[in-house]
Amino acid sequence: MSETPSLARTVLLTAVAMIAFAANSVLCRQALGEGHMDAASFTSLRMISGAITLMLILAIKSGISKPEAASWKSAAMLFTYMVFFSFAYLSLAAGTGALLLFGAVQITMFSFAIRRGERFTLIGWLGLLAAVGGLVYLVSPGVAAPNLMGAVMMIVAGIAWGIYSLLGKGATDPLKASAWNFTYSIPLVIIVSLVFIDQVAISQTGIILAIASGALASGCGYVIWYAVLPALKASQAATVQLTVPAIAAIGGVLILSEPLSARLVIASVATLGGVAIVLLQQQKQAKSG
Repeated sequence: MSETPSLARTVLLTAVAMIAFAANSVLCRQALGEGHMDAASFTSLRMISGAITLMLILAIKSGISKPEAASWKSAAMLFTYMVFFSFAYLSLAAGTGALLLFGAVQITMFSFAIRRGERFTLIGWLGLLAAVGGLVYLVSPGVAAPNLMGAVMMIVAGIAWGIYSLLGKGATDPLKASAWNFTYSIPLVIIVSLVFIDQVAISQTGIILAIASGALASGCGYVIWYAVLPALKASQAATVQLTVPAIAAIGGVLILSEPLSARLVIASVATLGGVAIVLLQQQKQAKSG
């Protein structure tokens, strides 16, 4: 009887975290696609509001103290992800951007696993090829192809987020590490805003969307995710993130009235299915090992 509430809490928090992560794509696309805010200002306000939120939660939870060593590499990767993510959404639909981001993140992490000597089965390799093939098909030339520059920028954002995730794996206190990484990144995003000062476009709606992305979808989303993560196996944590691009695509259709193209559906099945196959094979290898 005692396990039921715990299981229900885990499922609920996991669902909320995935919705929050997907919401970043919808919020960013809404702000930029509808001209409510420029990309540089959105990035800065998202980062600043995220840092403030994380620092407040950190202060309430355990008090603010600097990490033992400043992770400037992590901050640089977070900054790179944030900037390229925003500028990519000047031209990408929410679902397309989320799939490119997720695919690039997972392929980056799989590449790291291969580099450190992890052996893939034949089925695992086929899954990885399917994932890569799905992304290649998504950006291949055609009437329904996404903007190439936007796609490249989102892939860069995904690679940066993948590296950021790998760098953060050894963090003893993920909340503290995230709070300080956001804080360290603030001067960098402000510099980007200054570089693009001539393109500034800020509205009340844009400010609300950027703060929602930074404080709620990013800041609170990460806190919820870190809270539920100990209750999930590594394979479960990785697999459940497969839902993020799908949620973002649904959000784009329902909230932004974006079309759900056959190209996106086929690419999603190939990419997400391929990633799922690799994760399943990794899980089987871990059990047998």
